[in-house]
Amino acid sequence: MIRIGQVIGVKPEEIEEYTRLHAEVWPGVLDKIAECGIRNYTIFLREPENLLFAYMEYHGDDWAADQAKMAADPETQRWWDINKPKQAPLDTREEGEWWAGMREVFHVD
Repeated sequence: MIRIGQVIGVKPEEIEEYTRLHAEVWPGVLDKIAECGIRNYTIFLREPENLLFAYMEYHGDDWAADQAKMAADPETQRWWDINKPKQAPLDTREEGEWWAGMREVFHVD
């Protein structure tokens, strides 16, 4: 299992709608997340900075292949098309990232 943390901004005027959408995530999107080995997926909002922090655990053996499978899913693509314009990626993210990856520095069970 791999723990993953990511961060991205959210446009202030979109917080209410972004929150509403995520309270009613489409079943097909949830199914694809599970199919791609992602468990314990949580998104937190930090205000007033308007930052979203995502935490997830990956329980698969090929992260790149599972991410490609998710990205190829038409329902997931529609979900992203609705939500991506509400987000504000960090200028400091790595090339090719949308959500900026984070390095784990501490964990305890």
